[in-house]
Amino acid sequence: MSIEKVKQYFSALGIENRIQEFPVSSATVELAAQALGCEGARIAKTISFMLDSEAILIVTAGDAKIDSAKYKAYFGKKAKMLTPDEAVELIGHAVGGICPFAVNDTSKIYLDVSLKRFQTVFPACGSSNSAIELTIPELEKYSGYIAWIDVCKNYQVD
Repeated sequence: MSIEKVKQYFSALGIENRIQEFPVSSATVELAAQALGCEGARIAKTISFMLDSEAILIVTAGDAKIDSAKYKAYFGKKAKMLTPDEAVELIGHAVGGICPFAVNDTSKIYLDVSLKRFQTVFPACGSSNSAIELTIPELEKYSGYIAWIDVCKNYQVD
């Protein structure tokens, strides 16, 4: 199971006890915010895309939406989201629990600047009922991200 991979990943880092599992779904921003009792914007949603023949993940703030023009300007291609089956195969996590941790080696991870306005955010942990609270520096460290990017509507790099 995907959450077990994330638990093993965080266990090696000594922070697996920070993973929260809920008796309810946290598969969407709204459900995760309810489960955590926080504003939806602080949910770090991870969106999966196909870029040429590779899977990429973009972690954004919960209230952010991908701007197609910015995405195309940055990546040079139109945004194409992965199907649920492609996500499991190419990333190693199912939709609803996709996160930037313990992913397949071929997945590339980007962090969107929409996250930078928060001290801490809550990404999923590989299941549709889990999350972990991380500071932005921790998210950078544990996600193995490639770069900060600006591909969401109405957010600018400071």
